[in-house]
Amino acid sequence: MSLHLYDTASRSMREFIPQVSGTASIYVCGATVQGVPHIGHVRSGLNFDVLRRWLARTHDDVRLVRNVTDIDDKILAKAAEHGRPWWEWAYAHERAFEDAYTALGCLPPSYAPRATGHVTQMVELMQRLVDRGHAYAAGGDVYFSVTSFPEYGALSGQRLDEVHQGESAGQGKRDPRDFTLWKAAKPGEPSWPTPWGRGRPGWHLECSAMATEYLGGTFDIHGGGIDLIFPHHENEQAQSRAAGDGFARYWMHNAWVTLSGEKMSKSLGNTVAIPTMLEQVRAPELRYYLVGPHYRSTIEYSQEALDESVSAYRRIESFLRRVVERTGAVGDGGDLSGAFVASMDDDMGTPGALAAIHRRVREGNTALEASDDLGARAAAESVRAMTGVLGVDPLRWADTAVDGSSGRKALATLVEHVLEERVQARKEKDFARADALRDHLLLAGIAVEDTPDGPLWTLKDD
Repeated sequence: MSLHLYDTASRSMREFIPQVSGTASIYVCGATVQGVPHIGHVRSGLNFDVLRRWLARTHDDVRLVRNVTDIDDKILAKAAEHGRPWWEWAYAHERAFEDAYTALGCLPPSYAPRATGHVTQMVELMQRLVDRGHAYAAGGDVYFSVTSFPEYGALSGQRLDEVHQGESAGQGKRDPRDFTLWKAAKPGEPSWPTPWGRGRPGWHLECSAMATEYLGGTFDIHGGGIDLIFPHHENEQAQSRAAGDGFARYWMHNAWVTLSGEKMSKSLGNTVAIPTMLEQVRAPELRYYLVGPHYRSTIEYSQEALDESVSAYRRIESFLRRVVERTGAVGDGGDLSGAFVASMDDDMGTPGALAAIHRRVREGNTALEASDDLGARAAAESVRAMTGVLGVDPLRWADTAVDGSSGRKALATLVEHVLEERVQARKEKDFARADALRDHLLLAGIAVEDTPDGPLWTLKDD
């Protein structure tokens, strides 16, 4: 089976065939950098990072562009509220987002363009729309004429007579359904020169300009959260195609992270910030939690669900540690199981992919119990290859991330040696000795849990 993706525009599963053979191009709507990132913000980045990793297996080049919206009403309001220059406020939170993406193992995008760096491209796009009769200027603002584009509503399914852009009515707007491409300058706000007067970009305009600047007039995949389908992505598609560009050939949208049934948002005050989360769990454990559910399924955040994900991740980690302690370094070039490949090719089915990983872990633990070192190593190499696709390979994280100190590695060596003795004692039905070894570890602050995948150890303060 080849890769099939759910395309929001056609509301169907479609085989992914890139426009240019061997090269896949992806544009992802990135952050509006108004505040500290929370897990709802970064889910999109993680989902499309997994897509990028999967595409990299079969394509010579994967180009992923993830923009930064660094000028916006909310940014201006937050900066003013805190008495900070708007550009300083935006850049500080841009760094916070980049730190969060990096901490959670996202590969760097091919490029991360800022809106403020692409005003020239925006002006050129507006000029094309004005020349074609799809946009008009009024009082320094520039608007897109929705009724001039017959395909408007095709992406979101919106009926034209029900369209509401969520914008305040501007002077000279011909139709309340028209949306703003360019906002006329206001006192004290940043502005740039255009043929229609000084001002600043509207939200929708910037993404069309940046996507086509770096990926061409037609590219493969446009991604983002489901909350962007309307009006943002509908308006992007309308203005781009009205200007003569093919724009995105596939549209992919990830679902929300919710808390008490509501989308996480700063305005509702129900966010879980990344820095706070990383005080509770390690980065790969949080990544595992966020990429485990299908990208089109809502994640209802709860401590219980997070704890379950942490335990599942640690079962994989424990297995790989045991194999390394028994047989030495394990490579990451193992085979991907057929079930894993089938799940990933079926619209990025990460739940099925993780199920395939855990089956391989159980097979590997069975091989360890039978002293089948070759079988255990083969399983471990396969597990590393599959977890690498999802960005949760425990051994790679141990080499580069929070859990990679020499002290922790030394501790792991000692603990795994005791656990091997305990496994042997249990085989010999010397349960008193097995219990004594477990209690000895517990006194040292190390908890041991017997699982179907073998013993799992954790520091009680982890």
